[in-house]
Amino acid sequence: MIFTHDIDVLTGEFRRERELPGGHLSQAMSDDGWSPSSWRSFPAKQLPVYPDSCALQYYQQVLQQSPPLVLASEIRQCQQQLAQIAEGRAFLLQGGDCAESFADCQTTSVRDHILTMEQMAALINQASGLPVLKIGRIAGQFAKPRSQPEETLDGVTLPSFRGDIINGREFTPHGRTPDPQRMLRAYQHSASTLNLIRALDPSVFTFSPAPQQEHVHPGLTEQYYRSMHRQLQGCYPRINDQQPRQPLFTSHEALLLPYEEALTRRDAAHGRWYNCSAHMLWLGERTGDIDFAHVEYLRGIANPVGIKCGPAMTQARLLALLKLIDPHSTPGKIVLIARMGLAHIEEKLPALIQAVKGSGHPVIWVIDPMHGNTSTVVSGHKTRVFATIVAETQAFTALMHQQGVHPGGLHIEMTGVEVTECTGGLQQISDRDLTHRYYTACDPRLNRTQSLELAFLLGQSWHHRV
Repeated sequence: MIFTHDIDVLTGEFRRERELPGGHLSQAMSDDGWSPSSWRSFPAKQLPVYPDSCALQYYQQVLQQSPPLVLASEIRQCQQQLAQIAEGRAFLLQGGDCAESFADCQTTSVRDHILTMEQMAALINQASGLPVLKIGRIAGQFAKPRSQPEETLDGVTLPSFRGDIINGREFTPHGRTPDPQRMLRAYQHSASTLNLIRALDPSVFTFSPAPQQEHVHPGLTEQYYRSMHRQLQGCYPRINDQQPRQPLFTSHEALLLPYEEALTRRDAAHGRWYNCSAHMLWLGERTGDIDFAHVEYLRGIANPVGIKCGPAMTQARLLALLKLIDPHSTPGKIVLIARMGLAHIEEKLPALIQAVKGSGHPVIWVIDPMHGNTSTVVSGHKTRVFATIVAETQAFTALMHQQGVHPGGLHIEMTGVEVTECTGGLQQISDRDLTHRYYTACDPRLNRTQSLELAFLLGQSWHHRV
């Protein structure tokens, strides 16, 4: 482990001995001109400017020499299970923090997150009859794109907070300066989270029907939880018996390319490049330009890749992305994450579905009902309305069935903690309640009760096909 007082000595040695031509780590290049560092020749968006480029190179070198966080064999296992979803034989549940924070990488937080996803998966499985593949937004979701590079407070302008892997939330020049040592801290926190995920005993995942009582509507609680309890009790024997529990795979947005590059490894057994920071990566809305750095990086790795599809996505750009990132049309390789918003989904999504369907590309369609439905209330808090999230999820399922396409999954920002960040739901959280437990590092998340309720309602509507 590297300590702060060692930095000046170590980076000084790195300057003298390890600086490489071209200012970055050297990598072997594949036949099509791709290498883990080839993205550097392309224009890039949403990347921080580090004041000390040599310190950045040093920490990349440390990460490059560190063990992988996940193995290539695990990544292949994840893709094999995703291929079953592409064939309509399973369902994807992807969920977790908007932006993980180092402070929240604790045993209780991780356990509660996994518990909530296990219970959501049980509810969806019970209703649909489909195996549920769980992929967490966890153990690496430390970076966030921002709409503005800077923010101003009381006349002072500083860089925007871009996630703990880049800079700090505290509004000071020191806190907001991008620090490459944070990449190493992100790696260490990811490693400890993965260790805990792998060590958790399935027997801890039992259903506890009593939420925290603040803001819970008394007339609805007993009926709702009795129904959910019956449903979970009906399906949990299939999870806790002698069959092995399905693993929780990990994912995050491939945003901070210096970090992703440093954790990219060539698998000796297959000769392919894998990003060993997570099982699955995704391409965000703000970094999805065809001829830009993030697409160039993602086209060369063998991991499953998600592509966020918002209202601005066109048929031509989506088909071009599919051709670049998955030229061989591999089942389980591409997950298309629709994030249209309730106001646009019925207008915008059908054309994309038809274009992809016509191309014959074996993609997985999932719905992200969070990002297109964000609003800001009078208090200045960003929030999302639970009823709108449910409505877009149900509209997605109906559209998929209308188009003869498998509704492959659900992608949400959620936590296993009873926060008050999204309004509505069983607890009837109001705008006034947002300040009670508004803990998110960036965007509002569904709490545990809302997450379970969404899974429950998705299951109830699964068979009501148009």
